[in-house]
Amino acid sequence: MELTIEWHYITKSKQEIIWRSEAIPAAHAYTLLMDMEKTGRTKNVVMTDEHDSTWTLKELKKYLKSLETEPSEVEVYFDGGFHREEKLAGLGIVVYYKQNGKNYRLRTNRLAEYLTSNNEAEYAALNLAVEQLEEMGVHHQKVKIYGDSQVVINEMNGEWAVTDSVLTTWADKIDAKLQKLGIRPHYEYIDRKLNGEADQLANQALQEIEIYADIDVQKSRKKKGDLS
Repeated sequence: MELTIEWHYITKSKQEIIWRSEAIPAAHAYTLLMDMEKTGRTKNVVMTDEHDSTWTLKELKKYLKSLETEPSEVEVYFDGGFHREEKLAGLGIVVYYKQNGKNYRLRTNRLAEYLTSNNEAEYAALNLAVEQLEEMGVHHQKVKIYGDSQVVINEMNGEWAVTDSVLTTWADKIDAKLQKLGIRPHYEYIDRKLNGEADQLANQALQEIEIYADIDVQKSRKKKGDLS
């Protein structure tokens, strides 16, 4: 999460000046405010996040404390596969995150019915990923989201207009959930070979092989296309 700070500063000559910072990381904002308080010359401090929500110093301190035990540095990989003849979709997601100073990898999938296209399957996979983030307690932070669907990535990051009414429904649902959670997504298109884990999970779902694994990966993160 990043915050913009606005405050009134009183000079030695009692002149009052209004200052406004650029958006800065929450931890930096807290440090800055603690230093400002020591001067005794600041008042009317207002902190605003990316969603125009305001924060008090007490709330910010509580939020930063929660990051020590809640998931952070979250990266998501998603993929959807569609079986046209059977009208079935396989959804696969991988979530890498840090918690309590350790690195984790969560892998899960789902078989979905009543979808109509591969693009819809990709959107459904992204929606599954967002639902998983909510279940994990991820909130008010930047999340990197990787996928090999140019349609989904470019539509969700605003580069392409969403013209299909079915896909629009999915996109709106995902955006609403992310906003509710205070998550600022950073979408990035990657080649399919770098999305191997999510692709494999989607294929396993189509084979009705259900996967759910959340493990401690006490090693440097590998590029996510490595299935070893």
